[in-house]
Amino acid sequence: MTASAPAPTPRVLAVASHVVSGYVGNKIAVFTLQSLGYDVAALNTVQFSNHTGYARWTGTKVSAQEITDLYRGLRQSYLDDFDMMLSGYIPGAEAVVAVGSIAKELREKNKAQPGNFFWVLDPVMGDNGKIYVSEDVVPAYKGLIEHADLILPNQFEAELLSEVRIADVESLKTAIQALHDKYHISHVVITSVNFSSPGQPPSHLSVIGSSMTSTGRARLFKITFPSIDCYFCGTGDMFGALITARMREAVQSVPGLVNRAGWLSDDTVSAAQLPLARAVEKVLASMHEVLTRTRDAMPGIIERTRARLMEEERVSGKGDQQIKSKGSELQLVQNLECLRSPRVQFKTQQI
Repeated sequence: MTASAPAPTPRVLAVASHVVSGYVGNKIAVFTLQSLGYDVAALNTVQFSNHTGYARWTGTKVSAQEITDLYRGLRQSYLDDFDMMLSGYIPGAEAVVAVGSIAKELREKNKAQPGNFFWVLDPVMGDNGKIYVSEDVVPAYKGLIEHADLILPNQFEAELLSEVRIADVESLKTAIQALHDKYHISHVVITSVNFSSPGQPPSHLSVIGSSMTSTGRARLFKITFPSIDCYFCGTGDMFGALITARMREAVQSVPGLVNRAGWLSDDTVSAAQLPLARAVEKVLASMHEVLTRTRDAMPGIIERTRARLMEEERVSGKGDQQIKSKGSELQLVQNLECLRSPRVQFKTQQI
């Protein structure tokens, strides 16, 4: 009896920022997805020396034309055989449109088998009530959401896209339903929600998700987890990379689902049993363990960095900020087992 050939390795196009040192954007996405068994092609939208949390950095942003040219090179060499696409930070509206054109081309290429391509879109625009990209990026994203399969806005970005102010559970439900209605987007995860709700313990946060039914109705769930009193850069990028892998795994566990457009479950599947909910549970478990270990390692890294800079007489007025930023870099390489097999578990609740 001849052994069957192994399944091809899933191939992901990751479009995000790049830093020479540290972990944000594609530095997180490539390592995380490769660690989970995915073949990753990285299309970098910026190249910086380090992330902007250090207050000082050098580097350049990639233009829309350069993005288009890089993808054309992949296509010419028959390297555009992507099963999934993950997009994060994109500098400027023209570049957003260019990335969207790539996703639409990949969607069209797979139209005969609509489940063969899945786009995870993190619409990076701002946070905490402030836009930190050009104003014209917002309408650019609004024109693309309908072509994605899963979007990952934070609360502020969800408000921008839905045009609904989120202040409580009811307005949250309205906002997510508006996202399904306006953009016909299959899956939504709001990656951070900042308001108190009944039954939520103090010092806890929630992630809210939904996969729509065949009639476009939201199936809402939430997962609550302990907050970690520390600031990290790159947590959104880590969430995006992990959900890309874990969503595909969860969908593949349901016979035939991976062949459906948008990977949408039957209407009989409850919110708490959705593959998206199962995926988010695993994502949050990995993130909680990595962030906890990063926080615990911070004092030692800060002490060593400060001592080294003092020896080299390089401590300046902004030295403390640089040292703290170094200490808060995500400890991914050191905690590979947390990405692959987290031990902590979180439970989904239906809303």
